[in-house]
Amino acid sequence: MTRRNVGLGLAALTIFAGLFYFYGGHQTPTGQAPLAALNAASLSELKNEFNGSHAKARILVLLSPT
Repeated sequence: MTRRNVGLGLAALTIFAGLFYFYGGHQTPTGQAPLAALNAASLSELKNEFNGSHAKARILVLLSPT
């Protein structure tokens, strides 16, 4: 294999992985609430749910791709 073929193969694999990540669908485990998009409109709902379960342990994790 030439260096060009290896580069093209890696580029194609990277593009495929990116497309699968964004469009492959996301599922949650059985018994867990479905995923929700966090935006300005849903922020108050998140705050109310978080504060409403004060008797249980709560963890909020925000991950950024950058």
